[in-house]
Amino acid sequence: MIVRGGLSGASPELAGLADTVLQPGFVGTEVPDWLRKRLAEGLGGVALYSRNLVDSAQVRALTAALRAENPDVVIATDEEAGDVTRLEALIGSSRPGNLALGAVDDPELTERVARGIGADLAAAGITLNYAPVVDVNSDLDNPVVGTRAFGSDPWLVARHAAAWVTGLQSAGVAACAKHFPGHGATAVDSHNDLPTVSYSAEELAATTLPPYRAAIEAGVQAVMTGHLLVPAYDPDSPATMSARLLVGLLREELGFDGLIVTDAVEMPSVAERYGVTGAAVRALVAGADAICVGGERKGAGVVGFMRNAIMAAVIDGTLPEERLAEAASRVRRLAAWSAEQRRVTWAAGTAGTVGLDPSGLAAARRALRIRGEVLPLAAAPQVVEFVSETNIAIDRATPWGVTVPLAALLPGTDGVRLGPDDQVPAPAEGRPLVIVVRDAHRHAWVSAGLDALLARRPDAIVVEMGLPGPLTPGGTHITTHGATTVSGQAVAELLAGHAAMTGMAPA
Repeated sequence: MIVRGGLSGASPELAGLADTVLQPGFVGTEVPDWLRKRLAEGLGGVALYSRNLVDSAQVRALTAALRAENPDVVIATDEEAGDVTRLEALIGSSRPGNLALGAVDDPELTERVARGIGADLAAAGITLNYAPVVDVNSDLDNPVVGTRAFGSDPWLVARHAAAWVTGLQSAGVAACAKHFPGHGATAVDSHNDLPTVSYSAEELAATTLPPYRAAIEAGVQAVMTGHLLVPAYDPDSPATMSARLLVGLLREELGFDGLIVTDAVEMPSVAERYGVTGAAVRALVAGADAICVGGERKGAGVVGFMRNAIMAAVIDGTLPEERLAEAASRVRRLAAWSAEQRRVTWAAGTAGTVGLDPSGLAAARRALRIRGEVLPLAAAPQVVEFVSETNIAIDRATPWGVTVPLAALLPGTDGVRLGPDDQVPAPAEGRPLVIVVRDAHRHAWVSAGLDALLARRPDAIVVEMGLPGPLTPGGTHITTHGATTVSGQAVAELLAGHAAMTGMAPA
């Protein structure tokens, strides 16, 4: 029985419940002392980000060290593949992301790609993947979804959400559909501020909810909340802190009984309104089961403050003890599911399939869409790559583009990268010109630079590696539906004449 009164009088059971529902990140590639101590005391989860991951051997050692302190710990990451990769952040993803898979629209291929991702994660010792993104790309100007979504058709997104969940979980790793109830129809990035989803309940049912229904029917183990204001259901509280959305819609109407995990509660969209600890408590009260604490607030202090705030909320009656116990039980249920999957599906010493999964490159090739005629380049080209800003979910250090893979196939290829303050160079005479952009329609300076180059060289080949806009400038335009390593490789093969055209479709 929990002892009422000050925190000093709180029972160990209460501290254990509070610890169980937390999933913090940390800094470094080894387990810090504070985290070892917290795990030994019962911390229920840990979130890994690219700053923690170097290579497969290091990741396996890291997860083994975490599990040595708490065998039941849930070890999570957000390996979406595509532009948002953690296991391959230093080299770029060997698999295309959701938009490319949606462009191909072969659910069996999507399931196969996701199964490969799951095999990598399982071999690395990771048990929960904060993926797939099942947002519907309803707004081309959305600053956070883009290539992370399967597409703009709710039913296409739904069938690929189900396939991705099935493939990942068949490898023994829990999937987590996000960002509930849908981040695709917003013009604000929830990493920065609180977006509003202006759809009516009927519009939500027709657009953003079908992918969640499909993921739930496929047996998805977890759902991540979005820091989104949805006035049709709750005009006052973001979805992460709304019982009307988490219980009324997700639990009761959609029938989801798995783990509800929050998006990172230190994101300004909620932290600036409620504080990190206030956001965590409100989320638990509303029906969330696990609190993700990402990378923006680092160190042991924040985690300790959050545990204390959760205990204080139980003691003062803000957070019912039964609600916290229910949340902790769902975390433990996911941990038990993961342990059973490890027992059944993990092979000791498995090295994983990173970089060796042929379905990745095959999918990237099939995702290319071409307008105009593409002939093998007659000479090594000049490449101009416009480096536009990406959202915070995409690691800035992750390589992308076509210069490097093209130079490997056509020696003598050289490239230049341009930012918003750089002057557009005069294109070289007598050489093919390849112009590479990323979400060109969203960045006026990129569109202007592209137009300036095409005015001089209308024969240039334009490669769009982000979300395609309404226009396809250039006589020859190639859309990759993502900026992954394999997408760049697929373009390079095409331009160098090393790829068959099988499966490629006109734009």
